[in-house]
Amino acid sequence: MKIAVASRDGISVAGRISKCKSWIVFQSGAAGSGLVDQQQIKLVEMIVLPREQVLQYYQDDMPHPLAECDAVIGASADENLVNMIALRGINAVLTAETDPVKAVAGYLSQ
Repeated sequence: MKIAVASRDGISVAGRISKCKSWIVFQSGAAGSGLVDQQQIKLVEMIVLPREQVLQYYQDDMPHPLAECDAVIGASADENLVNMIALRGINAVLTAETDPVKAVAGYLSQ
């Protein structure tokens, strides 16, 4: 499972998913299995989106670097964005957690 976390600084979870251009992508095989050991969560890559691929500007006519992710995590997102990415099979997850790895572990533990 691939999960992208919105992060402006590469250290903490960012606010609005739609406006974030920097993402930390994690990989984990542990989904829905109760408590998740953070060591099972591996950082895969850091992505910096060009303006036209930031989700609030994105148009359907081009590929997107986050398209392979199963979920995106951030502190907030509007309903239109949640619906737009859900149509692509991506789950938008909102969290109050500021640590990206803990946010991913929390999502995987659900």
